[in-house]
This record gives sequence, C-alpha cells and structure tokens, in this order.
Amino acid sequence: MAVSELGQGWYVIDLEFQMIPQVIATYVHRGDQGVTIVDTGPSSTIPTLLAGLAELEIPDEAVRQLVLTHIHLDHGGATGTLLSRFTKARVFVHPVGAPHLIDPSRLLASAARIYGTQMEQLWGEVRPCPAERVTVVEDGETIALGQGRQLRALATPGHASHHHAFLDTESGFVFAGDVAGIRIGGQPFVFPPTPPPDLDLGQWRRSIERLRALRPTLLCLGHFGAVHDCDWHFDDLLARLFLWAGWIGAQLELGVDAARIAERLQELTDEELRLISGEGASLPAYRWASGSYRMTVDGYVRYFRTHRPLASGL
Repeated sequence: MAVSELGQGWYVIDLEFQMIPQVIATYVHRGDQGVTIVDTGPSSTIPTLLAGLAELEIPDEAVRQLVLTHIHLDHGGATGTLLSRFTKARVFVHPVGAPHLIDPSRLLASAARIYGTQMEQLWGEVRPCPAERVTVVEDGETIALGQGRQLRALATPGHASHHHAFLDTESGFVFAGDVAGIRIGGQPFVFPPTPPPDLDLGQWRRSIERLRALRPTLLCLGHFGAVHDCDWHFDDLLARLFLWAGWIGAQLELGVDAARIAERLQELTDEELRLISGEGASLPAYRWASGSYRMTVDGYVRYFRTHRPLASGL
C-alpha cells in the first residue's frame, strides 16, 4: 500500500483496486480544522484507504470533509459507508449528484446493467448518505481547507454531466477526477474515459480549456496520481478523445458492430502501450481504470445517437 506526499499538506493514497497498483487514487489534505478527502473510491477499497489514513496517523474523528468530483462508483461508492465511520464528516458534491448519494437505487441499477454479477466484487456495498450530511456545491463555490485555504469547485462536464474539478487556490493543485483522463505512471498516453450516458465532446473540450487556463502547478488524476506536464497532458487527451470519435464514428457508418469495434480498439491501444512501455507493464492498470473498451465505445455510440445521427440509423 503506497502513500505519497505531494506537498502543501496533500497526500495521495493508492487504493490498489483489485490488488492492482495505480488504478484509483484518493487525495488527503491535513488542515488545522480537520482532514479533507477528495474522492473516497469504492467500498471494496475501504480497508486500503483506512490503512493509508492510519499510516498518516489520522484518526476517524479528524476526517471532516469528503469531497467528490463525481458520483461514479470508483470515485464515490464508499461515501455512505465512510460517513457512518467518520461521524464528524460531511460530503460535498455537485447538485446533480447529490440526490443519487441520498438514494443510490438508480445509480446502482445503471451500474448493475454494465457490471452484472461483478458488482459486489468490484465496488462492494453502496450505502445511502444521510441527507442532512450532504452539502451541494455549485460552480465557483469554495470549501474551506483550514489555514485560510480553499478548494474551489469548477463545473467540468464532458465525462459526466455532474462533474466538478477542484482547485486548491493556494497551491494551484487541480483535482481533476476523470475529466483530465487516465494516465498511468506518467507514461505519454492519456486515455479518455467515455462511458455512457453523459459523454459530450464539446463540453469536454471546453472543460479542458477551463482547466488549462488555470495554469495548474499539479494535475491530480483519479487514475492515477499527479502529473506536472499539464499542457502536454491536455493536448494528448484532446487529440485522442477526438481521434477515437472519428475512428469509431467511421466504423459505425461502415456497419461494424460495437462489440467488434471495442475488440479492435483494445487491440490497437494495447499495441501502442506496449510500444511505449516496452513490456506493457501498465496494461492491467489502464484496463481496470478505463472500465472496459465496450463501455468506452458505447459512450461514443450514445453520443452520436443524440448529437450526430449516423447515416446507418444509429
């Protein structure tokens, strides 16, 4: 289990999702008024999170704030369970996400359609959050970190309609959730996570330009860790996001079914990652972090149906 210090009071805990390193990150800040956790991860990784907090000598009663970039289970699935343990904590979330924390039934039904019998193994139990402990955060509002420091919420849709990134206004660190993509071990490959139903390419491009304009000193990814070369990272993400859109759209117009497109996309991506890393050591982490290539393709299919109807009738 790896805990790393980022500086400015921030730490990153590797949640070792499914016993694979560098898949899901949780960020922890120590302030004079308590501890803030950005993205809890799923319930299946709670033991690893608690071990990381113990390594940092953080007791349960010190945790005061759980801040979610969005409510997908790999980022916020543990929230309800952790609130029952961290009795002094509140959760801060986008207004669209808040009702699904209080009543996660629709969220779970949607996830079950994708993951089926793997739900428990992957995500663990998902408990409702008490409504009185859920705080809605609007775009531009701030969350106090202590010592006069703040996290500013930044509406950043594209990956999900209910997505916030958070700027530490003192350090310039940006906690980007999934809107800044997936990058494992600092490798020169940024994977765009594009699950249905909320993929929106135009909104995503504008969200990235909003983050770029901040000139972040550190870009803290949900998958995985912190990167310094932010401009290059944003460029690579946008290039691949739209390259895949063009390629997948062309395949669909040729009548290729989504399952075969997903197989071919995985083959091409795995080949590129092997060329980058030599032995392809990062392949397991990229695969687990991205969910599945079929989900990636399905996100584009839904986007094309709602934004750019295809000649094939999709």
